[in-house]
Amino acid sequence: MINYYFYETIIGYLTISADEQGITDVSFGKRNPVHAVCEETPVIKQAVSELQEYFEGRRREFTVPLHPQGTDFQLRVWQVLRTIPYGKTWSYKQVATAAGNPNASRAVGMANNRNPIAIIIPCHRVIGANGRLVGYAGGLDVKEKLLEIEQ
Repeated sequence: MINYYFYETIIGYLTISADEQGITDVSFGKRNPVHAVCEETPVIKQAVSELQEYFEGRRREFTVPLHPQGTDFQLRVWQVLRTIPYGKTWSYKQVATAAGNPNASRAVGMANNRNPIAIIIPCHRVIGANGRLVGYAGGLDVKEKLLEIEQ
């Protein structure tokens, strides 16, 4: 069973979803996931608490259990994203190399685009090869805000 709940944060509303194994989704805005129940579960409460600490600059790593769904490549990329140090940024090529395929920068971009667990799986730490901020589901202003929090 999937549960979800909405939260207002300093970057706007987030919808957080979870199943019995962990957080399955953190998305921007208010979303009503299909076949899900609006109920705040303990793991969702933990995610909210950790996100609040992150927004306040008091948390650098998340410990809430995660259960993202994706292809093997996506899961590998999302795991690599979790190794990018707090306050640092990597290029798509750096992520591709760490994921085992240095020529997969575009595929890394698509995996980032499909990252179901925003912020906790920190795709906001991935930037263009030229050092510029590029694409982010929450908008570049939110990406910039998250990177500012980490400075």
